[in-house]
Amino acid sequence: MLTKLKKRIQEMLGTEANIAHKLGFTPNKISIVGFILSLAAAGAYVMAGTCVTARWPALFLVLAVVFMLSSGFCDTMDGIIARTFNQATVFGAFFDSVLDRYADVAIYAGIIIGGLCSPVWGLTALAGSVLVSYTRARAEGMGIKMESVGFAERAERMLILGVFTILAVFNLQALNIGIIVLAVITNITVIQRVHYMFKAVK
Repeated sequence: MLTKLKKRIQEMLGTEANIAHKLGFTPNKISIVGFILSLAAAGAYVMAGTCVTARWPALFLVLAVVFMLSSGFCDTMDGIIARTFNQATVFGAFFDSVLDRYADVAIYAGIIIGGLCSPVWGLTALAGSVLVSYTRARAEGMGIKMESVGFAERAERMLILGVFTILAVFNLQALNIGIIVLAVITNITVIQRVHYMFKAVK
């Protein structure tokens, strides 16, 4: 759903890409920075759920959103630099995808460990998120284009999680609701992609 918007944003970030390139950032380096930021987001979620002082959870939740969205920005920027400066490689695409999966796992783990959601719903959302990416990779490895099939691609998942994290600043239960929403829509997306694949190969 946000794929077309993401492409427009990529077209608008040419200046930032030039600056990053001049500073010596390669696509792989930016991918690593994005992964580190996702770990920071996961740590902030853990702290938000485990700190005992009432005012601190809100601060850590805001930090979690900032780190997570910054990680998403890096995920966009590495692709722009790779294409703009002819640095795209097969390994780079593979490496970025692997780090993205670790980033997803880390963030969900942080929320679960922090006690900010039901472990069952958290694991269901985690499984759905990983399988959304896996079904696309598996299908495209067989020559079937899967981009934009289903709703819960990575950009949508990050946006939903960010919105519910901000709502959790005012009521921590909102994050559990957000995880339930993600658990439902990610697994629906997996079903959509399985159905799409079935029709494509049939």
